[in-house]
Amino acid sequence: MQYSSRPTVLCVDDEVRSLETLERTLDEAFDVLTAASPEQALELLEYHRVHAVLCDQRMPGQTGVEFLIQVRERFPQTARLILSGYTDSEDIIRGLNEAGIFQYLTKPWHPDHLILTLKNACQLVKLEQENALLATEMRLTTPQVEAQVQAKKARLRQRFDFSEILRAPDSPLNALCEQVAQVAPFDISVLVTGPSGSGKELFARALHYNSLRADKPFVVENCGAMPDELLASELFGHRKGAFTGAINDHVGLFEQADGGTIFLDEIGEISPAFQVKLLRVLQEREVRRVGDSQRRPVNVRVIASTNRSLEEEVRAGRFREDLYYRLAEVTLELPPLAQRDGDIPLLARAFLDRAVEAFDKPVAGFTDEAIECLRAYGWPGNVRELQNEIRRMLVLAQEPVLGADLLNPRVLRSSVDGEPAPLLAQVADLSGTLKERVEQLEKQILRETLIRHRWNKSRAARELGLSRVGLRAKIERYELENG
Repeated sequence: MQYSSRPTVLCVDDEVRSLETLERTLDEAFDVLTAASPEQALELLEYHRVHAVLCDQRMPGQTGVEFLIQVRERFPQTARLILSGYTDSEDIIRGLNEAGIFQYLTKPWHPDHLILTLKNACQLVKLEQENALLATEMRLTTPQVEAQVQAKKARLRQRFDFSEILRAPDSPLNALCEQVAQVAPFDISVLVTGPSGSGKELFARALHYNSLRADKPFVVENCGAMPDELLASELFGHRKGAFTGAINDHVGLFEQADGGTIFLDEIGEISPAFQVKLLRVLQEREVRRVGDSQRRPVNVRVIASTNRSLEEEVRAGRFREDLYYRLAEVTLELPPLAQRDGDIPLLARAFLDRAVEAFDKPVAGFTDEAIECLRAYGWPGNVRELQNEIRRMLVLAQEPVLGADLLNPRVLRSSVDGEPAPLLAQVADLSGTLKERVEQLEKQILRETLIRHRWNKSRAARELGLSRVGLRAKIERYELENG
């Protein structure tokens, strides 16, 4: 059995190009294994510790659901996901229960959504293993074991304490954390808004673990890109025989979260029809499983998140106003990373420490120039993009300190020039005479090239077609020495 410090994902598809695309997409976040057939996949599962299996539904000789049923029987601690471009609703719904499928993903998939879903699946596997260990320990009554259990709970609470959220002394998050600390103890619904990758789930967990429900379950469901019937089964559960393949009762996440908190991510993606069902559950505080007439009371706190403006969705008639007010008793708006440039050095250091541990490749830190460039970039992908950039820099590093030359060219160019823009638009935005505009552009190009070559003037001069003397003259003219 082989082990890795990163989660391992096994992709199964009979189309080689699909496997290559999946591998390129997932490689930054996971150790990726690929198999062109179920037989090859089962062999890999025997020799690798796999956290999640992502399988295509349509394959010669065997469907993805049929294969994942085998995986559940032989490797029950592996999360199972199905990927399909077809409307195999009955087969997929059957697989939710029989194969224990974590989530159904449709083609074409979005890279960010796919990565986030797989991260959630791997995190679920980890939490299930920890919960199983805790349950075993709690059945034992020795004082030593009880002390260990309480210590684990204390560590979990500390991990999501507001003081542990990385931020600078003057960070925009300070006021937000104070607001969250005030809201957390009260049993009130919270809507967390903000751009993708800004850390909405982190704040949802902080709300839970600083509430009176902290000892109860915290469950997560990504509501995006999931058909209504599958989402209903996941959230509300279903009865045996409710549909083809429902061979056992399935307890939904609302019941699993009873006494605790349910986090509904991407709530703005649910259909108008499903909004009615969810509203009824929130109003009546009870669920009815699919195919069942019995209603079951549930006591849960609901935290929802979205990267959309639900107020605009309400005005446009795409989101129910009554549901919006049920979810948004309190609204927390997370700022994008571009508005938190003072937090970037702390976040970069934390991500670097994690990557050093994961890759077993120690480095001392960043150069001042690298930090300056990280702070100057706009980070449209927010915290998630920053984390990926730090991991990339570490992998490419050949020296004990990470320099700006290791930055992705897109990040480096934008941090030197400002926000990325087409060349003509960039030139048009410059002020002054034609000569002055050309000089401003020339200065930007010189600085970017020097940073990429770690201020090696000979290599920079060769790339720019200048003599070393000519480059030196331009550096002095534009006062570019050492940035």
